[in-house]
Amino acid sequence: MEHVAFGRTGLRVSPVTLGCMSYGDPARGAHPWSLDEESARPFIRRALEAGINFFDTANVYSDGTSEEIVGRLLNEYADRDDIVLATKVFGRMRPGPNGGGLSRKAIMTEIDHSLRRLGTDHVDLYQIHRWDPRTPIEETVEALHDVVKAGKARYVGASSMYAWQFAKALKAAELNGWTRFASMQNHYNLLYREEEREMLPLCADEGIAVLPWSPLARGLLTREWGAETERTRGDAFGGTLYRDEDRAIVDAVGAVAEGRGVPRARVALAWLLRNPAVTSPIVGATRPHHLEDAVAALSLELTGDEAAALERHYTPRPVAGH
Repeated sequence: MEHVAFGRTGLRVSPVTLGCMSYGDPARGAHPWSLDEESARPFIRRALEAGINFFDTANVYSDGTSEEIVGRLLNEYADRDDIVLATKVFGRMRPGPNGGGLSRKAIMTEIDHSLRRLGTDHVDLYQIHRWDPRTPIEETVEALHDVVKAGKARYVGASSMYAWQFAKALKAAELNGWTRFASMQNHYNLLYREEEREMLPLCADEGIAVLPWSPLARGLLTREWGAETERTRGDAFGGTLYRDEDRAIVDAVGAVAEGRGVPRARVALAWLLRNPAVTSPIVGATRPHHLEDAVAALSLELTGDEAAALERHYTPRPVAGH
C-alpha cells in the first residue's frame, strides 16, 4: 500500500483509515452493534497486515471502551511508532456542566483520560469532534496548542462544521502562533456532497488533509435499497442523514458494480478517492470483506462515464452531520 501525505505536513498515512467506532463494549454507549475486544481482534490485525497505519477513534465511542479496546489491540499487534493513532474530544463523557465540550478544562481533562484508556503517552492526531458554540474558538485552539506543546498530541484536527467556522479556527491559530489544524474529518459520500461547495475547496487551498466519515453512507451504498442490518435498526443518528430520494443513487452504484463485477462498496469508495481533496476515507469494518473491499477500492479506477452515472441523480439537500 502506498502511503500519502497528510495535508501540508510531513506525516504519511495509509489512503484508507480504519474507523474504530465499530469496536467497543456493546452494553455501553450508543452503539449496541459494536464488537467486543475478541471480535475486534482480527480486524485490527488484518488492517495492519494490509498496510493500514491510520486508526481513528473517539472518547465518546462506546463510553470510552472503544479507546480501551483499540489501545490494547494496537499495543499487542503493532509498534507504537509505526502507527498513526487518532482520537477526538467534545462529546459528553460525564454528568455536570463540564462533562463535555471544548473548553480548556474539558480538553485538558479529556486528553489525559483518552491517553490512559489508549495506553499511550501521546496521540498522533487529536481532533475536536464538532464545533462548540458555547466556547470561544480562541480558547479551544490555545488549549489544543498546549496539548501539542506538552507532547500529548503530534497534530490537531477538526470535524464536521461550516466552512466559515473552520476558516475562523484556522485564522485564530495563525494570528496567535498556535498549532494549526492539519485535518478535517467531515461527512462526505455519494449521498451527501454538500461539502463540495465550500469545505473541500477550503481544505484544498489550505493544504488540509480530508478524512471523510461515513464514506459508504452507513452501509446504504453497499447493498440494495431497503435492506436492513442490525446496525440500521439501532442507528438513530444514521436515520437523520439520508432520504428516500437517495434510492436512485444507490441503484446507480449497483449498476456500475454489476458492470464491473465488483462489490458496491468498492465502487462507492473508488468514486470518493477520485477527488484529489480526499486524503483517507474512514472505513468501519465488522465483517472480513469490509476491509478487503476498502483495500481493493484503492486500485479500482472508474471511467468518466461511470463517475457521471454515479453523480447524475444527486440533488442539493440541507446540511447534515454537524
